[in-house]
Amino acid sequence: MAVIKLLICCLLLPAGCSLISSETDPGDAAVLCYLREHWHNTPASWSESDDPCGGSWEGVTCINSRVTGLYLSFNKELSGSIIPQIGALQNLETLVLEECSFTGTLPAELGNLEELSFLSLNGNNFTGEIPPSLGNLSKLTWLNLADNRLTGSIPVSTYRIPGLDLLHNLKHLVLSGNQLSGPIPQKLFSSNMVFNKILLSGNQLSGGIPLTIGLVQTLQTLFLGENSLAGKIPSNINNLTNLIALDMPNNRLSGPLPNLSGMNSLLRVELSNNSFEVSEAPAWFSTLPSLNILNIDNGPLCGLLPPTLFSLPDLAVVSLRNNAFNGTLLIGSNINQNILSVDLENNGISSISIDPVFKSKLK
Repeated sequence: MAVIKLLICCLLLPAGCSLISSETDPGDAAVLCYLREHWHNTPASWSESDDPCGGSWEGVTCINSRVTGLYLSFNKELSGSIIPQIGALQNLETLVLEECSFTGTLPAELGNLEELSFLSLNGNNFTGEIPPSLGNLSKLTWLNLADNRLTGSIPVSTYRIPGLDLLHNLKHLVLSGNQLSGPIPQKLFSSNMVFNKILLSGNQLSGGIPLTIGLVQTLQTLFLGENSLAGKIPSNINNLTNLIALDMPNNRLSGPLPNLSGMNSLLRVELSNNSFEVSEAPAWFSTLPSLNILNIDNGPLCGLLPPTLFSLPDLAVVSLRNNAFNGTLLIGSNINQNILSVDLENNGISSISIDPVFKSKLK
């Protein structure tokens, strides 16, 4: 079988690629030669030999003659497309092509990389849809396709087609800064998922936030801003007690502000520029012990601003511009002296009684 494999690889080799005395598996060497042929401005070491492992090709890692990693990033001169042949790298565990100038669509053959655990293609110019075949990558823990020009919906599985909901080991899902559209699928989230980070901001997503988001109790970072999401934030959002950052600005969200009480790990809350129901400041303004950044500009808030907000021990930045707070703002000497900035511009606060040290930090 090894002889047959070698013969087939030799027949498929691109012109100018020789496997004589190669330390690299013949199939892997053939794929890398194809990449060299189709990519522009590859590292100089790629031209010095046809043996990626034995020739120490820059950005290529090998174990026992098999290519296990491909790392080529932060080089805007590096361009080309990801060719289908890449799916033949059967031992590839890591594929990192970040901040380059790659173009074209993502081939379905990426779903053949069964050993892949880390896939990061952010900061390129990829177009087309996210291949549903990525749902076959059962070992994947990191998927970053941010800042490309990807379109279409977020793929989830059907009876015959895989999808991202099958990635039960995935911890980081980063799809921000594309042109993805349609709703966030309910099926994307379940109690079987182990997400730490979900970044979907800066797309064209619509519809509501799925109720199933509250099932992913491992979640630490949730960024859904700069989309066209509408409707209420699910009430079970406060099931996410490990959440550190909640970011949903610049959508069309309505209903009441979410109840974040008990989410004691929250460092950052960004809910500006939505259409929430008019209400007084929620109780959690005074009870989140780790809160560092609070931003609800152009919000629904009215009544008195609770002075206890400014006593939270880790608070650094507060921006509540263009709300309807009124009355007297009372801030005593028990304030957090490490607060850096407070912006209350365009509210209806009639007077301020404030500790002199803190007053200098108000805008």
